[in-house]
Amino acid sequence: MNQALILEEFMFLLLLALWIIFNGKFTVEILIFGIVISLVVSVFAVKFLKYSFKQEFKLLKKLPYLIAYCFVLVWEIIKANVVTTKFVIKGMKKNKPIVYTFTSPVKSSFAQTLLANSITLTPGTISVSLKDNVYRVHCLDESLSDGIEQCSFVKLLIKIEENL
Repeated sequence: MNQALILEEFMFLLLLALWIIFNGKFTVEILIFGIVISLVVSVFAVKFLKYSFKQEFKLLKKLPYLIAYCFVLVWEIIKANVVTTKFVIKGMKKNKPIVYTFTSPVKSSFAQTLLANSITLTPGTISVSLKDNVYRVHCLDESLSDGIEQCSFVKLLIKIEENL
């Protein structure tokens, strides 16, 4: 038997079990209706949404890196808050804003979008555009653009892409 078919049957059975559990009781009507609904949802997910359990297992392999990425993101946000606060306290006249353009080594659209959003979440920098893997970032000060293409975000995203 085909492995994909087994996984589709597993999804059907899982949906049916959830249907019965969430109904709170077991009757013939609930079972028949659950079979129909579970069948329709599982066929729709596989055929039209291109759902596959293989993609879910790939995501599970990336999970430790994604969790690490969240911790790195929070740490970078904290550090950037301190730096940005210093700029604000000193006064804006001493800052030299810049729009910095760079190309990142990350290849997947998921990683590129995650990097652009992480840059925007970090105080003092805003992703202005992302096109063909070329980033344009507005920095509150020229010093904030130093090493942005080799930052810890990029290193972790490369590890996530390697574990696809």
